[in-house]
Amino acid sequence: MKPTKEQLRWMYGKMVLARHFEERMAEVYAEGKTPRFDIGAGTVPGEMHLAAGQEPCAVAVCVHLGPEDTVTATHRPHHVAIAKGVDLKRMTAEIFGKKTGLSGGRGGHMHLFDPRVNFACSGIVAEGAGPAVGAALAAQMKGTSNIAVSYLGEGAANQGAFHESVNLAAVWRLPVVFVIEDNAYAISVPKGAATAIARNSDRAAAYGIPGVYVEDNDTLAAFEAAAEAVARARAGRGPTLIEIETYRYFGHFQGDAEGYRPADEAKKLKAKDPIDRLLSSMLANGTIAADEADAIAAKARGEVEEAIAFARESPYPAPEEALERVFV
Repeated sequence: MKPTKEQLRWMYGKMVLARHFEERMAEVYAEGKTPRFDIGAGTVPGEMHLAAGQEPCAVAVCVHLGPEDTVTATHRPHHVAIAKGVDLKRMTAEIFGKKTGLSGGRGGHMHLFDPRVNFACSGIVAEGAGPAVGAALAAQMKGTSNIAVSYLGEGAANQGAFHESVNLAAVWRLPVVFVIEDNAYAISVPKGAATAIARNSDRAAAYGIPGVYVEDNDTLAAFEAAAEAVARARAGRGPTLIEIETYRYFGHFQGDAEGYRPADEAKKLKAKDPIDRLLSSMLANGTIAADEADAIAAKARGEVEEAIAFARESPYPAPEEALERVFV
């Protein structure tokens, strides 16, 4: 299945939006943390995990989904949240810890929830797999065509929760797609030092389901793999495991010294940037004109700046609100 002109434009727009958001969040996060890095200081205290470079994983799958489909993401969630349609202003306010955030500033950037579009994420490794299977079971029991997607890192594929979830989904032929974002590192551990096989997608055979590996952060190849997996799930034919070889330009977290990476690795990866590659293809085949691409990029930058301004101007929750909207 090849993407339509509208789908290509949608993917390009979301990729540009996610990239600009991540780059601006890197700048905002650094506020108040220099010259000596203090993780608890600044405009956005706490950890920050950015996914610049991993945009194909988000858009190539979410382009096939609607707001009624469930998505669970990882601790590195912004690109997926943006592709799924999470409210950008409220997401940014949540990251800033503000009252107008998705959870009133209680969750931060690793725990974003937007029931309007059925999106959730967690800082716990592989935690989203079980809830995605639960959402898929609910859809199956209700007799709807809704599906669920669970995003995981390649390190999370070594967690028991992942294998239990895939097994149950396979046994009950649930409408769920597991998407592994293989960015080569589980924090600072190279994939080859922690995983016994080169491709986690090969593990699908142990559960009797299809396993697909997408090489080289290829947006269009990921689109085709996701199209087939989503159609299979909606048709009641059960789960699929997709692993996408992708790259993160930043460290595991902002402030990461990145001593485990070759010094020029990020520079080499940026030379084959997936956004540039997709745009070049679209320009070449007439899907988009240069001025149209510029307009999309300008619109994305504007949306990000509006979201950041909204977050900066929003109030913090009052201390007495700390026990509201939480389980006690």
